[in-house]
Amino acid sequence: VQLQASGGGLVQAGDSLRLSCTASGLTFISYTTAWFRQAPGKERELVAGVRRTSSGTDYADSVKGRFTISRDNAKNTVYLQMNSLKPEDTATYYCAVARSGLVRANSAEYAWWGQGTLVTVSS
Repeated sequence: VQLQASGGGLVQAGDSLRLSCTASGLTFISYTTAWFRQAPGKERELVAGVRRTSSGTDYADSVKGRFTISRDNAKNTVYLQMNSLKPEDTATYYCAVARSGLVRANSAEYAWWGQGTLVTVSS
């Protein structure tokens, strides 16, 4: 299984970015997927997740109303649209595939991880 994340970069506060994560080696539609992030010196945290049939999404309180997670099962890809970015959103963002059908905040519940893509938001 491989997860290839892309789309990070350096932006200014208020700008938008869209992250993409394309999976190979698994039946993508069968799995719940999520985006996590980790800032320097901080623990990895769940940003958003989407259930395997796109029947539900979950978001961290800090990104609700600004970020949108979506998936295209035909392309084996999950997206994270990030709007109104803030300096505190600066982190390395990771996509992950869950072991179960639920979106869980515990990173141990995820079986496969992408390599991470860095998002830097300047003030």
